[in-house]
Amino acid sequence: MREGTSFRRLKVVLAGCVSLSLLVTGCKEDVKSTLSEAEYERIAAGRETVAPDVLLVGGDTITWKDVITSPVERDGTMVTLAKHLEPVARTSTLEEFKRWARPQLEQGLMDRISNTLLYQAAKRDAGEKVDQVLEKAAQKEMRVFIQSFEGDEAKAEEALRQMGMDRKTFMEYKKRVMLTQTFVASKFPDSRPITHSELLNAYDQMKAESFLIPAMVRFRLIDIDAAKLEIADPNKDGMSQARELAKRLITRIEAGEDFAELARQYSHGHRREFDGLWNARDPDSLAQPYDVLAANAEKMQAGQIAGPIEVAGHVFIMKLEDKRPKGYEPLDKVQQQVEQRIFTERRKEAFDKLNAKIMQQATLRDTGQFVEFCLEKIHKMYNQ
Repeated sequence: MREGTSFRRLKVVLAGCVSLSLLVTGCKEDVKSTLSEAEYERIAAGRETVAPDVLLVGGDTITWKDVITSPVERDGTMVTLAKHLEPVARTSTLEEFKRWARPQLEQGLMDRISNTLLYQAAKRDAGEKVDQVLEKAAQKEMRVFIQSFEGDEAKAEEALRQMGMDRKTFMEYKKRVMLTQTFVASKFPDSRPITHSELLNAYDQMKAESFLIPAMVRFRLIDIDAAKLEIADPNKDGMSQARELAKRLITRIEAGEDFAELARQYSHGHRREFDGLWNARDPDSLAQPYDVLAANAEKMQAGQIAGPIEVAGHVFIMKLEDKRPKGYEPLDKVQQQVEQRIFTERRKEAFDKLNAKIMQQATLRDTGQFVEFCLEKIHKMYNQ
C-alpha cells in the first residue's frame, strides 16, 4: 500500500521509544531534559484506567479502537493491528488467541502511549500558533497523498479505509508525525562531525544489504544436446557425434564465421532464438547443466571461445561477451545514505539511553484490564 512509507517513517522516528510510556509512573529526575516538573506531574496524575475500554494518558484519551487500528507492518505492507491479528483470531479459541496475541497488543499499546506522550510534550514545546501551521502542512500532505493515486480521490479514500483511516484521521496522524519528528530532533540534537572511521564502519555494515552490485556474466552458447542429434553413423553414439559437430563448428568460428548465426542453426538450447545470448545476473544461480559455464567464464576474457565443454549429455561451445565480478557501490557515491544511517543510529542510541534509565526506576501501573478488553473485541470482531 502506498502510504506504508509514511507509517515506516513514524516507526523509525519512535524507534527505541516504547519505554517512554513509563514516564507516567516515576523517574522524574531522568526526564527533566524533556518535560518540566509541572508537566511531569500533570502526566503522572492523568494516566489512569477510567473504564475497561478507555485509558487516560496525560489528559488524552486512548480508546480500544485507537490501539487496534494502530499501524503495523506485515509482508512489507502496513495494516492495522486488528487486521494483522485477524487470521489467528478466526482460527483460535478466545483463550488461545489471547495467549498468542497479548504480547503484540501490549506492544501496540505501549507504542500508542509513547506517541501520545511525545505529541503532548511537542505541542507544549511548540506553543499556541503551531495548530495553524500544522493544519496547512497536513492539508498539503493530503493533496500529495491523493495525487499519488493520479488525483483519483475515490482510490485514495479506499486506500485510507484499508489502513483504518479517513481524511480527518489521516490529517491528524500527519500532524502528530510532523510535530513529533520536529520535537524529537530538537530534544536530541547531535551536531558532532562524522569521523572517517565512523563512516567506514557504517559503510561496511550497510554495503552487503544496501550497496551490492551482483556479479554478471554475458555469453553466447551453442548447446549441442546429444539426445537430439540424428544418428548418421550407427557405429557412433550421440556423444561422439556431438563432439565431432562441436569441433567442426569451432573450426568454422575460428575461420571467422559468425557465432550468433551458428548458434541459431545448430544450438538445441532454449536461447537459440536469441542468437544463443545469455545474461546471467548471478552466475552462481545457473541451473544444471549450465552451472559449469560460470566456472569457465571466470577463466575467460571478453571475445574468447571455450569448448568443447561436456556436461551431462551436452556439448557446449561458449563465447564470452562480457563479465563483471561481484562488487559494491563505492563509498563516495553513497556517502549521503551512510551519513543518514549514522544520524539515525545516534538518535536511536539517545532514545535507548533515556529508556534504559526509565526502565531501571519506573513501575508501570496495571493495564491488564484494558488489554483484555482489546483482545476480546478483536476476537469478537472476526467470530460474530
